[in-house]
Amino acid sequence: MRKRNKILLSSVVVPMVLVLGSMSVYAAEEAEAAEEYVPTMYATFWALIPPVVAIVLALITKEVYSSLFIGIVIGALFYANFNFETTVNHVFVDGIVGVLTDPYNMGILVFLVILGIMVCMMNRAGGSAAFGRWATEHIKSRVGVQLATILLGMLIFIDDYFNCLTVGSVMRPVTDQHKVSRAKLAYLIDATAAPICIIAPISSWAAAVSGFVEGEDGFSVFVRAIPYNFYAILTIVMMLGITFMKFDYGPMKQHEENAMKGDLYTTSDRPYASAEEEDTGEAKGGVIDLVFPIVALIICCIIGMIYSGGFFSGVGLIEAFSESDASVGLMLGSFFGLLLTVIFYVARRVLKFTECMNCIPEGFKAMVPAILILTFAWTLKAMTDSLGAREFVAAAIGSAAGGLLNFLPAIIFLVGCFLAFATGTSWGTFGILIPIVVSVFSGTNETMMIISISACMAGAVCGDHCSPISDTTIMASAGAQCNHVNHVTTQLPYAITAAAVSFVMYIIAGFVRNPVICLPLGVVLMLLTLVVIRRVTNGGAQQQVT
Repeated sequence: MRKRNKILLSSVVVPMVLVLGSMSVYAAEEAEAAEEYVPTMYATFWALIPPVVAIVLALITKEVYSSLFIGIVIGALFYANFNFETTVNHVFVDGIVGVLTDPYNMGILVFLVILGIMVCMMNRAGGSAAFGRWATEHIKSRVGVQLATILLGMLIFIDDYFNCLTVGSVMRPVTDQHKVSRAKLAYLIDATAAPICIIAPISSWAAAVSGFVEGEDGFSVFVRAIPYNFYAILTIVMMLGITFMKFDYGPMKQHEENAMKGDLYTTSDRPYASAEEEDTGEAKGGVIDLVFPIVALIICCIIGMIYSGGFFSGVGLIEAFSESDASVGLMLGSFFGLLLTVIFYVARRVLKFTECMNCIPEGFKAMVPAILILTFAWTLKAMTDSLGAREFVAAAIGSAAGGLLNFLPAIIFLVGCFLAFATGTSWGTFGILIPIVVSVFSGTNETMMIISISACMAGAVCGDHCSPISDTTIMASAGAQCNHVNHVTTQLPYAITAAAVSFVMYIIAGFVRNPVICLPLGVVLMLLTLVVIRRVTNGGAQQQVT
């Protein structure tokens, strides 16, 4: 009987093993085939067409969702060689689902939602309104409120996402009272987020850059590159210059003139209107009900960053920041910041626990526009990655590195601008260009290596500022609760101005190679440029109302 059972068992199990084995081999072959697939347009100029189309459509139509999706579809068509089934799978499976299941991206989305919830709670508790009343008593002019926004942005240098949303939530009620347009607020937020992070040694950006400098002391290289980071420094100089000179130009001028008349938006679109209605006016909160959540958030996020870098496992503070995971750190930090805020509000009896919980769906709803744009922007980046945009640019730079040595920093700056503009990512641009620069100059010309790495960082931040598909630009729009296309179109002339002066300075730096000479010269040239623009645009009479 047992023998017959063994025979029966073997007659069933053996075929099953063979079938399963053949299936696993087939699956492995399929996976290998998928890995080996290379589209016809891989690492060609066509890899940059999808983001360019999306950006041009967004600027023309003023509608960002459909523009981004059309760019995604074009990228998938190129990848699939115009095969319908592969195109659909690449858009949804590899693209949208892929970016939403990426742990880093999901951590950023969780952080974004928690920030939305905290802003909603601060509004309902009356903290934002109380801070607005306090600021109105102490900040008497439009110049003062813009300087306060810049100063707060410069103080929050840990991470650009955190910077954008925190500065926006704190300063928005105050800038509204002083009739500063939402487009101008978005510019001030965006222009202090990435630029201050890229010149701050302790930040998530410093960690990213240090990680790309292989074979060198990454942190030391980053610090030495700071004086040559012309775009970041000159952008800050430009903000201060425009604020003190009391003028604007380009589309921003129209937005500011309309804000003086009471229209903070200029266009009819109000993508974050639901978030503005949360302050009921009956809340009992004071200034402390805005200050405590923000301080708790900053402290918790710093702890979260160094925790993700292994600080509590014995790693040093600087090394912990350089090894930190911004997504994990910000997600954990924001969660504990939210937890402390709920306890604080309930203990002070400015909000009931149920009211705090009601803010969860409202905060999520307020961030839906930013989440949608981020998701589409990440998907578009996935399309360009699958088409080999990085490899195309790397090959182009590598072939040009041999000649025009003194002009190479300026060339790298322009390439960094274009690449970050087309792909919407600063960090991705670092990852492409910095290793190329290190391989060209390492061990032969250390000073030119430092200047060229600065040019990589400056170009990446500049292109990131100009790009409608940049996550930092999207976050700045969310922080200011401004129409995204309005923010992009009003910021573009300012970013191009700073970029033009920076380009000239990188040409000079390629010959002079001395930051003591180059940096002061760049500041003077930036201020002279603003004086000329002010006279040409006849903007001196603008913003005289204080």
